[in-house]
Formats: sequence, C-alpha cells, structure tokens
Amino acid sequence: MDKIRVGIVNYLNTRPLIKGLTQLALEGEILLTENYPAQIAEELMLGKIDVGLVPVAIIPQLKQGRIIGSHCIASYGAVASVCLFSDQPIETLDAIYLDYQSRTSVLLLQILLRDYWKKEVHFIPSSSSSYMDNIGEGSGGLVIGDRALQAYDRFRFRYDLGEAWQQLTGLPFVFAVWVAVNPLSDNFVTKFIQANESGLRSKSTIATENAKLINYDLHHYFTNNIDYRLTEEKKKALDYFLSLCSTLSPLSLIPESKNI
Repeated sequence: MDKIRVGIVNYLNTRPLIKGLTQLALEGEILLTENYPAQIAEELMLGKIDVGLVPVAIIPQLKQGRIIGSHCIASYGAVASVCLFSDQPIETLDAIYLDYQSRTSVLLLQILLRDYWKKEVHFIPSSSSSYMDNIGEGSGGLVIGDRALQAYDRFRFRYDLGEAWQQLTGLPFVFAVWVAVNPLSDNFVTKFIQANESGLRSKSTIATENAKLINYDLHHYFTNNIDYRLTEEKKKALDYFLSLCSTLSPLSLIPESKNI
C-alpha cells in the first residue's frame, strides 16, 4: 500500500505534532515532509500531498478538502509568533511589509486594520526574510513563525494579532488545521489523532530540547500561547474568520523595493 503523504509546517509550534507523527512514519504508514505554511498549502492544492497542516485561509479554495482529526494550531489571545512589528505606533504607519510565508496572517492583519485599528496603509509584499531589515520610519512588518519569536523584543512596538483578534471578537483564532484532499480510512484517522495527542504529551521535553534555538520561553509558548485542540468553539471562530475574509477589498500593494 502506498504511504499517505503528510505535509507539516516546519515551525517550532508544530514540533509536538511532528513528534507524534514520526512514529507513524517509522511504522511505514505515512511519508512526512516539512515546509513553510504557504508552500504546504500549494502542495496540497496540487495534489503533491494527501494531508497537510495548512493555513485556514486556503480552505475555501480546496473544493475536495475536508478538515480531519481534532488538532490544530490556534490561540486564545496572544500567540506570540504572529505579530506586527514597528519602531513607531501603528497610528503613524504608512506601509506594512507582508510575510511571504502565510496568507492567513495577511488576511487577519487586513481585518484587524479595518475593524480594530481603523487604519489604512499600503502593503509591501516580500519574497524573503530580508524585508525585516527594512522595517523602519513609516513602515511596519508582519512577521510569523520562529522569526517572530526571535524578533519578539527587537522593535519598539509589537502588536500580537492573536491578542488583537480576541479583543475585537472575544474568540480564539485558528491559524492552521489538518486538511485531507484524498479519502482516508476511519482507522487511519483514529491513529492520526492518537499520534497527534501522543506528541502533545512531550511538549515540555521538546521545549527543553529546543530552548537554545530561539530567544523566547518555549515552555510558556507551548503552554500559554499555542492551543492545539480543535474544539467546537474554535470551529465557529474559524467560520467567522472565513466569512470576514470574503468582505475584504483587494490588497493595496506597492513594490517590495520601494523605500518608505
């Protein structure tokens, strides 16, 4: 039987999930690959993988896709690894550099700028992590994943998008879910859920093992920032976010090379 191809995001917050899934890979049931969120989403859309931990914004584009399992990447309030950084207050920003690694965070930022901060800006796309060095006078930058944790205290101002979303809506935010585009047996899904849950029991060990990789308390991150269980409340919050996405106007983009 062919192995089920599973794509997972290569951020620290997925290490507990990877820990559990590694056992399934060793048992020969899955082929596990890692990449950043936008690339995992593209691979799922192209049929290069069967299951992927994908940014939730991609769900409406996956006509054959369905959420599986009972785990996710979410937060109640501050998430720490999805932030808008700047050296001046958000009220004074003219432009914001966009992280190229996840469209979900870009859409969340648009919603928060419109409905929470009541602020209009131009957006500058990026194609590599070097855009962070351009954050300066008049401009901020959306940064996600491990780079956001590493930059946590680098800039004068930090706006946590998970926290802002909760203040706006009173809801948790779901950043990524497991989505399958091909049929899976009930037996496999059960084992998949068990593998995810098994990995979560190793959060403390994983935090200790990776503590030197990042300038942020990973014990706090895994316990207080990231919530891994996909509850009914989170599903409703996800549906609400996707409904808001459909009301957004197209991005107002300016070239990446333009200096602000």
